[in-house]
Amino acid sequence: MKKTLITLAVLAAATGVAQAQSSVVIYGTVDAGFVSERGGVNGNVNKLDSGVASASRLGFKGTEDLGSGLSALFLLEAGFNVDSGAQGAPGKAEALFGRQAYVGLSSKTTGTLTLGRQYTPWYNTLSKVADPFAAGYAGSAKNLFPANTRTSNTVLYTSPNFNGFDGDVAYTFGEQAESNKIGRQIGASVGYSNGPLNARLAYNNTSNENVVAAQSTGSGRNWLAAANYDFAVAKAYVAYGANKGQSSALRNNTDRNAYSLTQLSAAPSTDSNNILVGATVPVGPAGTVMASFIRTNDKTRFNADADQWAVGYSYALSKRTSTYASYAKIKNKNFAGYTVGNNSNVGTGDKAFNVGVRHSF
Repeated sequence: MKKTLITLAVLAAATGVAQAQSSVVIYGTVDAGFVSERGGVNGNVNKLDSGVASASRLGFKGTEDLGSGLSALFLLEAGFNVDSGAQGAPGKAEALFGRQAYVGLSSKTTGTLTLGRQYTPWYNTLSKVADPFAAGYAGSAKNLFPANTRTSNTVLYTSPNFNGFDGDVAYTFGEQAESNKIGRQIGASVGYSNGPLNARLAYNNTSNENVVAAQSTGSGRNWLAAANYDFAVAKAYVAYGANKGQSSALRNNTDRNAYSLTQLSAAPSTDSNNILVGATVPVGPAGTVMASFIRTNDKTRFNADADQWAVGYSYALSKRTSTYASYAKIKNKNFAGYTVGNNSNVGTGDKAFNVGVRHSF
């Protein structure tokens, strides 16, 4: 009997150690809202949309302690539409884990290396540092800034934090026999975060070489400098982006102009810049006001510029549930065709209002 009790105690202890060394978490976001779009070529559109503030998703992530400060990690994340239950982002066919899917190793002293489909350093800088709307709501910076959101077949290295400084670098394999430049993408960022200040500089390079082209057309190059500072009574945001080369600028959302049945949209710029200024202001114990102004300056002969004004409000009903409302308007110039979208949709007009609810688990 005594030996049996000792054996059970040892097994229980071993089981407890194993549980402490590895963990798997199921998480997600469910976001749906009413969206009213105005000014599009096909008239006004009222709809129920999914992923307005944050894309709706279901994810699995886990870690395993390998000892000596080293751990294994993985993440699998699928997108879905709340309004229809369909898989993927609204209006887009998507793989099961089309949002993120990676596996890797992490060291407390040397950093983290992950392999798979992941966010680019450029997009993380835009959404987490530059944009007071965090790339969501009607005021999303993705309406005018290049997206460069996520890439497949990517190796990403993230450094540890050294006295507030950190960096990351990503390489995306094109996986084409004709040339290793086809489909290749390279990105990097470096940042400093300490107290109320958060600043970051990011770079993204997209190869334009393809199988059918007679010769390479170079690459699209994006630079982004962004910072925010928390003054307690308000958090201020500022960002500047420079875009050079083919595929460097956000493509107008349709080849046909979004506001005319006969006029074509101006061609995507090969030389442009973006500026953003914005703020978030806490209101009471649970409310937040968001506001931003974005200008896109096309420096080619087309001069297809655009300005966006946006304002929004979010109210936290709990730590996991919030309601929101937002409005944005874009002023397009010289046949620019930018539209007001949100986190998951590009939109159809030059004005949009949305109101909804978001729950995270």
